[in-house]
Amino acid sequence: MIVGVDIGGTTTQVVLCTAELDVLDRAEVPTPASEGGAAMLAAALSALRLLLDRTPARVLGVGVGAAGLVDVRAGRILVASDSFRDWAGFEVTAAVQQALGVPAFLDNDVNAFLRGEVARGAVLGEENVLGMTLGTGVGGALWLNGALYDGPRGAAGEIGHVPGFGELPCTCGGRGHLETLASGRSVAARYEERTGRVLTAREVAGAARRGDEDARAVYAALGRGVARALLITAGLLDVTTCVIGGGVSRSWGLVESAVRETLALEPPVSGHPVRVLPALLGGDAVAIGAAARARAELLIHTGGS
Repeated sequence: MIVGVDIGGTTTQVVLCTAELDVLDRAEVPTPASEGGAAMLAAALSALRLLLDRTPARVLGVGVGAAGLVDVRAGRILVASDSFRDWAGFEVTAAVQQALGVPAFLDNDVNAFLRGEVARGAVLGEENVLGMTLGTGVGGALWLNGALYDGPRGAAGEIGHVPGFGELPCTCGGRGHLETLASGRSVAARYEERTGRVLTAREVAGAARRGDEDARAVYAALGRGVARALLITAGLLDVTTCVIGGGVSRSWGLVESAVRETLALEPPVSGHPVRVLPALLGGDAVAIGAAARARAELLIHTGGS
């Protein structure tokens, strides 16, 4: 069996998969992000032990998807947000291998999300895809010519932090990034700017569905921003398929029309229409994608046998 782990800021999801990436069992535990990397890994391993108690199996390898900038080759976290304590610099794969005695592999969580959706989800078998997650922040990943492309420094596909979307300050320190329009935090902030009311993104979505014009305007701006990001990707890379996940994507009905209208106004120079697909795997996407990475690496190391 292959294990996939999704270490998020709030929860950690662990799935036990067959070699075909069918999920046999899953467990979710709170992420002790304030207690440091060792505690976070211990929480993931405790969830795995629970699964193995329920479904005894021989673990062949473990894939881990984690938030932040990661060094996939060295298997460690490079940069993490301030919501994580002692996570930057943590040697994830070495710690997993020491604990379990099996090969382990690390991915950025958005890269793992895209791997999962290509392996078992909305873009199954696609050769060229942009993956985008709209959550607390905006993440991006690229699948080119049938393989993940992370770039020489691991930052390829980060469409959430490309400038050109206005002048608002971004959480990363830059200005005018897509994240200032399309993240959960930005939905709440843009609505507060318009109305003076403090709501969560989910509450803003509810207001929009009830006909609140300010809330609808915030989501329309989000949709236009996403569409512009897709057009940039199509123009630079000739990638015209996108899969969108993350918490904000659950409000897709509020942004879809703005996305479609913007794409229709200025289609890609190739003339090929942009396809935008909502993710299918839900909360399993990152963990399944992490397992897919582990499976691929194990096949390489065993010569495909």
